[in-house]
Order: sequence, then structure tokens, then C-alpha cells
Amino acid sequence: MSDDWTRDPAAAEPAEGPAWSGSDGAQAFAAVEAATDWLLGYPFVFRALSRRGIGAGSVLVDYGCGPGKVADRAARLLGARVIGVDTSPEMLALARAPGTAVAEFHLVEGGRTGGLADGCADAAMCSHVLASLPDEEAVLSVFTEVRRLLRPGGPFVLLSTDPDCGGTEYASLRIGGPGTVHAPGQGLTVRLRRTDGTWQEVRNHAWPVGRIPGLLERAGFRDVVQERPTVEQALDTADPELVRSRPWTGERERPPLVVTTALAA
Repeated sequence: MSDDWTRDPAAAEPAEGPAWSGSDGAQAFAAVEAATDWLLGYPFVFRALSRRGIGAGSVLVDYGCGPGKVADRAARLLGARVIGVDTSPEMLALARAPGTAVAEFHLVEGGRTGGLADGCADAAMCSHVLASLPDEEAVLSVFTEVRRLLRPGGPFVLLSTDPDCGGTEYASLRIGGPGTVHAPGQGLTVRLRRTDGTWQEVRNHAWPVGRIPGLLERAGFRDVVQERPTVEQALDTADPELVRSRPWTGERERPPLVVTTALAA
């Protein structure tokens, strides 16, 4: 059997309940390799923020920061004051690792971020949080809270996976099955490659990328723009060593990630 399909038997079936919940879920998420995201996702989020003038002196909120790896990279790359927020105390405990460049962390409880005032942020980013949200009400709650934190005109950059890209073998990602069309919020199984080469299955929720602009507008955003980064674009954007590390066959054939940028109205 190919190493690509080696995985921990204990993770063969998706866990019940919210993905990445609890201490075990936080540790599992921290062990995800995310090579495809670091090629076609996060660098383009950072680029979108930089193009909007986010840098030294700016306050950037990472909503759903998880274990803090992306927030830390954003702080070091952009020079902004990055604030990580998450609904999981266990994720925040991992994110508070020594040496992080993230300025501070806050817990989201009852849909509201404690300790952060309205309009406190110049920009916000959010990566793959939609996959944990089961319905439009939950999505709108997240978008509305991000809008509350942003000053008027502040950019919000959202990274999401296209659930219609099922059946393609990506370097660190497998999405559902081939030819499947998913309704908004519908459950689907996603396989994620771990740093040790094994695979973990997790139960996510599908959010067709075409539904995102309308939901953002309902939550108080305007000027929504979406882009689907390609491997060719990544040659000038992602880490050169990562670009050279693999052929990226699936990523070239059918790029699976979408970056959505909107401005707070």
C-alpha cells in the first residue's frame, strides 16, 4: 500500500461531535501537516492583507486561530500586532507556546470574544473555520462577530476549502468522494495528512464557495472578492523550498482552496 494511504487505525472513522474538540482534538489538529494550505492558502491570505496595507502598527485578529501556527507566521511576516481568538480553551493553551510572535489570545464564548472592544482591529483573517459550522446561523454568528471587531473599511480575509473538489488526491488533503455535490452545511468526510505521514479522518461541514459572498454581505461586509490560488501563482508567493518539495499534481489539476476578501461596511 502507498504511504499516501497509511493512517492510524484508531482514526479510521470520523469522530462524533465537533471536529477538533477537547484536548485530544487540539493535539490532533496541531499534528496536521497542511502542506497544501501552506502552498495555496496561507501565503495568499497574507498577501491579501499586505495589499490592503496591513503591516507594522496594524492590529490583526486571527479568528479561529487554533494552535496559533498561522497567527505566528502572520505576525512575523507582516509585522502586525496579531491577536488570536478561538472557541477552544485547549487550542488557546497550545497557541500560548513560548516564543510565539502573537501578541495576545482571547476566548470566544457565546459567540462573543471576551476582552475585545468593537472596532478594535484593522483587519481580520479566518482559516477553515467554516468547516466546523453546521448551518447558516452559525456562519452568520461568526461573520457578525468578526464584523464587530473590525473598524469600518477593515479587510476580512477568509480561507476555505471547496467541497466540490472531492476525489482529487492532494498532497495533504482528501475531500469527500468524486462527483458529490454538497448542500450548505452538509456533513462530509475530509482526510488530512499528519506530519508523521499517516492520515486522519475528520467530519466537516460543506460550504459551497458561491454561498460565502451573500452570507458576508448579510453580516455587514461589502466589496467581496474571491480568488482560487494556483501552483503557478505560488511560485512567487509560497516558500520556495515547499514549492520544490513535491510535484503538486492534484493542486495543479484542480486547486482546492479559495481566498475570499471583504471589507467591513
